[in-house]
Amino acid sequence: MGKIICAGLGPGDPDLMSVRAHKAIASVRQIAYFRKKGRPGNARSIVEGLLHADSVEHAMEYPVTTEVPFDSPEYVHLLATFYDDWAERLRSLSDESDVVVLCEGDPFFYGSFMHLFVRLQGQVEMEIIPGIPGMAGCWNVTNTPISWGDDVCTVLMGTLCEDDLVRHMQNADAIIIMKTGRNLPKVRRALEKVGRIDDAWLVERGTMPGERVARLAETDNADCPYFATVLVAGNGRRPTMGAE
Repeated sequence: MGKIICAGLGPGDPDLMSVRAHKAIASVRQIAYFRKKGRPGNARSIVEGLLHADSVEHAMEYPVTTEVPFDSPEYVHLLATFYDDWAERLRSLSDESDVVVLCEGDPFFYGSFMHLFVRLQGQVEMEIIPGIPGMAGCWNVTNTPISWGDDVCTVLMGTLCEDDLVRHMQNADAIIIMKTGRNLPKVRRALEKVGRIDDAWLVERGTMPGERVARLAETDNADCPYFATVLVAGNGRRPTMGAE
């Protein structure tokens, strides 16, 4: 019997993938990855040219798009069935040989693989290869330290309601907002309410081809990718620059 290996790919640049993940991807014969229907998938694009010549690919296509409200019963049912089905398929595939599941960023940090992990735990041997979280790639491309000293770093989802965004932001030092996309106008209003809009960065496709880094206040709300990230650096205890 084989095992299921989830390889964290990091923020998107293949050079930021760990050596351990690279070795696993290049050596196995079965590769699985998430993607939207009709698209190659970001995870698959990251490993282009790294797969073994005899590898078999398993594209796990999400059954829904952002047009279906994420909190609707239909959405919950469709995704639960999707993860149930793929957990069973991966378990069966691992009876033959190891299977590597590709995961952008780190598998245990808001990764889709977590839904498979909880279903497969105790049924099959699994190995998790950590990856650099996507947000780390994003804050580095702004060339701005994200947190200092005793800053508290708060991670928010753009899918939260505006009041909740404001509440969390009011008590935050450094702020990271994921899953922006069509939620960007709401995120912008929340940052304006707490007086942090001028310090905010918008990073699209951080570390990847087509990367865009801009001050949020200098951008509009049009054509913002779902996985763009908004970042606000903390202003806590910074190092004192002494005179020579």
